[in-house]
Amino acid sequence: MTALLYYGINPLMVEQSKPVYQRLRDGIAAAILDGEFRDGDMLPSVRALAAEQGANPLTVAKAYQTFQDDGLVTVKRGVGMFVADGATDKLRAMLKDDFLTNVWPPVAAQMKRIGIDARALLDDSETV
Repeated sequence: MTALLYYGINPLMVEQSKPVYQRLRDGIAAAILDGEFRDGDMLPSVRALAAEQGANPLTVAKAYQTFQDDGLVTVKRGVGMFVADGATDKLRAMLKDDFLTNVWPPVAAQMKRIGIDARALLDDSETV
């Protein structure tokens, strides 16, 4: 995943149990949120990203299609694919909603179960 490193994505943070197109999508989403790609920036072509990732171009196209379906990218025929205006904020809101709906509840339940106080945890992380 050297290209994901190039785009500022830590491959250790990408869940390996997900399908390849979803891992590619997560990596590109992280690059957008981290400012590697800003609203209006051109994304790598399907072929270029496929070659860099060692992935099938159809898999990369599927990852890009999910962004297009969500209104996060725009396609300019014959030119390329671009991060849509407002995509960063929309993506952040989508991921925040997903976190609060799907990720946080089991984490909060586990914290309660084993006696971790969220405030103390946050206080400890600020001193590190």
